[in-house]
Amino acid sequence: MPTTVGVIGSTGSIGRQTLEAVQADPDRYRVVAIAAGGSNLDALVAQIHAVRPRWAAVGDPARAAELAAAVPAGTEVLDGPGALATLAAAADVCVNGVVGFAGLPVTLGCLEAGRRLALANKESLIAAGPVVQRARRTPGAELVPVDSEHAAIHMCLRGAAEHRQRVAAVHLTASGGPFRGRTRAELASVSISDALAHPTWAMGPKITIDSSTLMNKGLEVIEANELFGRPAGDAGFGIGFDEIEVVVHPQSIVHSMVTFSDGATMAQLSHPDMRLPIGYALAYPDRFPLPYGRIDWAGLSRLDFEAPDLDAFPCLALAYEAGRVGGTAPAWISGANEVAVEAFLAGRIAWISIPDVIRGVMDLHDGGTGETLDEVLHADGDARRHAAAAVERLTGEGR
Repeated sequence: MPTTVGVIGSTGSIGRQTLEAVQADPDRYRVVAIAAGGSNLDALVAQIHAVRPRWAAVGDPARAAELAAAVPAGTEVLDGPGALATLAAAADVCVNGVVGFAGLPVTLGCLEAGRRLALANKESLIAAGPVVQRARRTPGAELVPVDSEHAAIHMCLRGAAEHRQRVAAVHLTASGGPFRGRTRAELASVSISDALAHPTWAMGPKITIDSSTLMNKGLEVIEANELFGRPAGDAGFGIGFDEIEVVVHPQSIVHSMVTFSDGATMAQLSHPDMRLPIGYALAYPDRFPLPYGRIDWAGLSRLDFEAPDLDAFPCLALAYEAGRVGGTAPAWISGANEVAVEAFLAGRIAWISIPDVIRGVMDLHDGGTGETLDEVLHADGDARRHAAAAVERLTGEGR
């Protein structure tokens, strides 16, 4: 029997590459559930005709009838506010490629059903850490990260469960984005197209902007703490924020590293290709049969590493601060960042103002604990309102 797969966020970069990987090995994998947000309904319909899933859904309920009229016979369209979460529980493995906080219901729907979650949506884990951690304890639930850095750490830690106390540090690599090496003064006038020109990865606009500010790496620091930082012996490795280091590596060949107490460091290396971590999550604990990202070692000339410039890219330090505060602070920084990035992409604020919006919002954080889903939703809403007000103040709108 093939492994059944659900792809939520199918028209985005992760979703498209997941479908490509699955279609490359049809004897082992079958897509039975597919869904997307609704902004590109034509692409979703084309995907449905290509893979013929049993169920489909669209994130925008107003477009459910339009989707139902366009799908082939044999595909049932689910609608309503809980449709994506329902589909997240419909397969052996659910790939959550939804962008931003909107991916939280998919994360919870999959884990609470006791399924394997292939998680590419970092915001749901970051914003709702305590809630997601409870869901991870559901019998049968399993979380395998799809972010290339966290998938790399996951690979490096395989077989180290009996040595949890011996993990000394994890090192997240960052390409540095399109502005690596520029000073803060040089970044004052960068354009939207400049920020979207990532040197090594092809991603959606939100994550590409996050990469340019290093907020993506900051969110990944919080994500690494959630994935691997629980007390040693409790399915974690005892890694705290002081043991999570970010190092800039422009070639994007080393995807992350783990250092052990004896000084040995293990790293995962491959050419940048998201199909590798996607395949890893689909096949785990086995290995995917196709060699995505394989290196020609004779042609690899150099690997460079450097410390991040926190003056030019303050979002990284802001994320560390939010992670250390804990509670709803990660939800606040995630929500504020989404609003700030949307404002930049809309041409309303400058790139250099993104951290200013976020910093102003975090100064207002109310110290919530985030132990319940209602608290997390409330925190996200508060952060977005404060961020929207900060954007208005910067632009002079609403006067």
